[in-house]
Amino acid sequence: MPKDFDFTGFSSVAIHSGHEQDANYSHLTPIYASSTYVFDDAEQGMRRFNGEEKGYIYSRWGNPTMTEAEEKISALETFGVTDKNGEQLKVKTILHASGMAALTTLLVGNLKSGDKVLTHFSLYGGMQELLEKVLPGLGIETIIVDLRDLNKAEKEIKADKKIKMLYLETPANPTIQCVDIEELTRLGKQHNLIVAVDNTFATPYLQQPFKYGVDYVFHSTTKFLNGHGTAIGGALSGIDIEHMETRMTKVHRLLGGNSNPFDAFLLVQGMKTLEVRMERHCHNAVEVAGFLEQHSAVGKVNYLGLTSHPDHHTSIKQMTHPGAMLSFELKDARPDGSGGRGLEAGKNFIDKLQMCVRAVSLGTCDTLLSHPASMTHYGVPKEKREQYGITDGLIRMSVGIENIADILNDLDNSLS
Repeated sequence: MPKDFDFTGFSSVAIHSGHEQDANYSHLTPIYASSTYVFDDAEQGMRRFNGEEKGYIYSRWGNPTMTEAEEKISALETFGVTDKNGEQLKVKTILHASGMAALTTLLVGNLKSGDKVLTHFSLYGGMQELLEKVLPGLGIETIIVDLRDLNKAEKEIKADKKIKMLYLETPANPTIQCVDIEELTRLGKQHNLIVAVDNTFATPYLQQPFKYGVDYVFHSTTKFLNGHGTAIGGALSGIDIEHMETRMTKVHRLLGGNSNPFDAFLLVQGMKTLEVRMERHCHNAVEVAGFLEQHSAVGKVNYLGLTSHPDHHTSIKQMTHPGAMLSFELKDARPDGSGGRGLEAGKNFIDKLQMCVRAVSLGTCDTLLSHPASMTHYGVPKEKREQYGITDGLIRMSVGIENIADILNDLDNSLS
């Protein structure tokens, strides 16, 4: 990254940040396919192990290709964000083998037996199961409330001193629920809580949680940051750099959820086109949401760009655009008696798609549709799913960058 050049645009940061010229003057950072690194002598090895000298030791601990990806994510999440002294905010990012690995580092690195996590309903299915099926075995409990109601959030925090972390996913998966990062962070900090935000759906191009004083920002880099569905990955960025370089780095290394140079290389290349991809994703999503809202076969559309979404105004406050993710309910699959075919109606719609892709995940160039009840949230009990707004007929859609007419035609044919 140029040392004496101030970038004024997001794409410039996405393309150039994090890059250090290698010894052979390669244009792009190479894939450093090396598991270990050589020391000049025993003394240098000692200095690196005790932290006196910076340098690579072992690729589970760090790798030049992975470092570029980490520094690029840090730069994007803090672009244009200043600290309390008016200086450019600095954060530390640790790249992981998957989003779940990054979430595990976040939770294990900050919580102990007896602690509690306060979060909201409608979370990514993997996180939901991690909170409810794994953490209890470690003595860590989860409290779930509607955090869109600040009074409820404050009541819970005041009532239970064991709450140590406030975990936010906004927009949330798959109902596209949106919570107020600024107000919840202010509330959390009043009670000395750790505040973490999943920014996967929005990406730093649409939303930068560090603006509001959060402690951690999480990404499944598999999604929009990679953008092409070519590699699994996760990233955890933290504002307390000393804590990230000590406790969190130690937990990350010992849990073994490190990334690898090939996936990091693919991530770096993907992030370079994040702005241009997101512009097209978002443009298409607005068109799709409007089309679905008017379609006779659709009963409900969850998209933050529609005034019908209950969190529309919250999204305007903290996002520069409603984004590329939406979900919708088929009219004959709603649980109000108007057809009631639920699971079968959702599966039938998915099966008719011709161009749009039937797949989990999101954020790729092509449009992906999934049926949460039978896919991503299959492991969440039906009563809990429905309580969180994840009905049997709900369809989640990651709007791609194809020609918009082709997307709409495929949807129309499948809905007919």
